[in-house]
Amino acid sequence: QVQLVESGGGLLQAGGSLRLSCAASGRTFSSYAMGWFRQAPGKEREFVAVINRNGGSTFYADSVKGRFTISRDNAKNTVYLHMNSLKPEDTAVYYCAAGVRVTFYPSNYEYWGQGTQVTVSS
Repeated sequence: QVQLVESGGGLLQAGGSLRLSCAASGRTFSSYAMGWFRQAPGKEREFVAVINRNGGSTFYADSVKGRFTISRDNAKNTVYLHMNSLKPEDTAVYYCAAGVRVTFYPSNYEYWGQGTQVTVSS
């Protein structure tokens, strides 16, 4: 089992920055690719970013490319999502997830955190 706990969400104005963290415990963190997803009210959960096991490869949704950066610290069992130039349309609950391979599809991830709310006002 892997337990994931997100933190760092909040309320901020458009154009601001925020860093989300996802702390993992349980089985070996470095064995998993880590993804960030988000879900806005009335919408499906969507892919945001993913990073491979050693942090050498990252992929982003087109909607966040150039604004968000995913990173990980395997020594701290933590994955981060640095979000810059935030827009109102980034408002959502953000989830981190652990999976055995790099993938954009939520159904392919085995473990999920409880989510953290990010609200961006215009």
